[in-house]
Amino acid sequence: MAIQGEYEPSPWEFVADQVARYEATGGVEGGTLEDKPVIILTTKGRHSGKVRKTPLMRVEDNGTYAVIASMGGAPKHPVWYLNLIASSEVTLQDGANVYTMAARDVSGDERTRWWTLAVDAWPAYAEYQTKTDRQIPVVVLEPAS
Repeated sequence: MAIQGEYEPSPWEFVADQVARYEATGGVEGGTLEDKPVIILTTKGRHSGKVRKTPLMRVEDNGTYAVIASMGGAPKHPVWYLNLIASSEVTLQDGANVYTMAARDVSGDERTRWWTLAVDAWPAYAEYQTKTDRQIPVVVLEPAS
């Protein structure tokens, strides 16, 4: 079941516009960043309880997805990641398809495998890691049972 509640668009207008275009067209418009495919991740705000939507790079393998909490290599985790840690139930839209997913941080060999797939999908992730002292979290999203 998709996350329910009051939606509060991103304060960053370009993000809010991309989400609106993506959802209105099933990903036909707003579905890429620099010609690379994106998904829309929906979380619930850990403080506000409001629905939040974030376009993220598409990293997928056999129906399982990963999202990378890079924030461009910033020293802090992105807010969507903090929301996801507070509640692991998320909604993911990939094109016209919408899935209810369960999120979990990965480490060790599993993180290494997903990190490699992520860098293949968006090579800038490797550069982002060099800009920060924190290990950029890799979160796997699997169909919720």
